[in-house]
Amino acid sequence: HTRKITDSCRDKDCIEDLRVYLTRESQTVLDAAAAAKVRSAELVYTAVDVSPLAFHRNHYAIDLTFYYKVIADAAVGPCRPAAICGLALFSKRAVLCGENNGAHIFRSDRPGNTGTSLPTAVVEVLDPMVLGSRVCPVQVCEPCSLTIPTDVQTMFGDELVLGGDRQRLFVTLGQFSIIRLERPAQIIVPV
Repeated sequence: HTRKITDSCRDKDCIEDLRVYLTRESQTVLDAAAAAKVRSAELVYTAVDVSPLAFHRNHYAIDLTFYYKVIADAAVGPCRPAAICGLALFSKRAVLCGENNGAHIFRSDRPGNTGTSLPTAVVEVLDPMVLGSRVCPVQVCEPCSLTIPTDVQTMFGDELVLGGDRQRLFVTLGQFSIIRLERPAQIIVPV
């Protein structure tokens, strides 16, 4: 028993002007800063969700949300730059063929399961490249609501600022990824 790749795609994304949600302490530093430059971005988590497409048999939508930890240097007065950090999110959707052939799958660990199962989505992603950054004053402050996994929130050790800020940090990232759908398969090898 192994996994058969039914479809895959390679993506090169240039994600422009991605907002960075800073920690409370980092936001205080940025609000007093004259400028900031992003030092690094690290992919810390990827949420993957697979759902069948309506009216398109054997085609599935893979919804991905990438969570990045961004570290920047903020210039506050004539002294040494202060390190600030925050979270950036990027969501995308890929549609792939999942080749099901209408097969019913039965498993010994789930007795009575007579339905078909969704394929497994696998995403391989490299850490992003920082292509640019900018700081902008906030003209209209509209608090946003984000759903951030608990594991990601705890990585920052401080509350993330979602509204009430005076300046915002934006980053442009380059990212390479491979997305594929897999299904269980049997291979018979004559010996």
